[in-house]
Amino acid sequence: MSYPFDPEIAAAIPMLPDVDFRDVEASRRGMAELIASMRGEVDETGVTARDIAVPGPEGAPDVPVRVYTPDRVATKALLFDIHGGGFALGDLEVDHATNVELARDLGVVIVSVEYRLAPENPYPAGLEDCYAALEWSVKHADELGVDPERTVVYGVSAGGGLAAALALLARDRGGPSIAFQFLSVPELDDRLETGSMRRFADTPIWHSRAAEASWDYYLGGPGKRGGPDVEVYAAPARSADFSGLPPAYVSVMEFDPLRDEGIAYAQGLLAAGVPTELHLFPGTFHGSGVIQHATVSRRETAERRAVLARVLGVEPG
Repeated sequence: MSYPFDPEIAAAIPMLPDVDFRDVEASRRGMAELIASMRGEVDETGVTARDIAVPGPEGAPDVPVRVYTPDRVATKALLFDIHGGGFALGDLEVDHATNVELARDLGVVIVSVEYRLAPENPYPAGLEDCYAALEWSVKHADELGVDPERTVVYGVSAGGGLAAALALLARDRGGPSIAFQFLSVPELDDRLETGSMRRFADTPIWHSRAAEASWDYYLGGPGKRGGPDVEVYAAPARSADFSGLPPAYVSVMEFDPLRDEGIAYAQGLLAAGVPTELHLFPGTFHGSGVIQHATVSRRETAERRAVLARVLGVEPG
């Protein structure tokens, strides 16, 4: 099927890698190679990044996190980053370049978490790792130099889904306070029944086949997605109660299978009285932001920084 992509984005599509997400190991290598080729050498001037292992969930391994501390600290808020990758790909390197830039430009301390990946570690392993890292961050707020009441959870794609789930889990457990949730192209719904999911079966980078594999990995095997036993903390779109959740920003891409579930989630939040901003970027697809020179991609980057600056209470540097 052909799509009316933004012309700048369409011109770059032939240069994108074609990786079958159903081959996990090949996809992991492809993602690592793409990140390395895109970012080059990261200029960490003005930011100190340190890797530590924090206590994991009971009976589970420690959780690796990377703490970014800017030389110029402009806010007591904490940005808690969860990387994407369809629940099965990625590590601390995925968001490294972005985190360095955000820490330096916004003067914010960032904690980025490397959660256990599916299919080797299906739900709830990854989410519980994120929760454990969030608890550690709050308990060590003085050491980090942050206010534990001003935590912003931030995630892209599967990271956005995990960020939404983390907000639900923290609310229901009476856990750490989350002041804001930034959900970029979030992966939220295992049922795969939305119009965009059914329609976009061959879009670049992410499509309905990849979504099927992703949920099969995350939920522990075929036959579970769409079933009656999937918890709301695995698939936040299933939640019937959005009350008491933190304010949110939700972004979606026009030709993304995940588009409609992101829109529906934002509508659910709004219906529950949760202050929510929703933005659809036209002519885009899931992951098209890797085409950084495109005007719409630069708009997305600028808006991300503007929204974060506002909720963190700072001016970009």
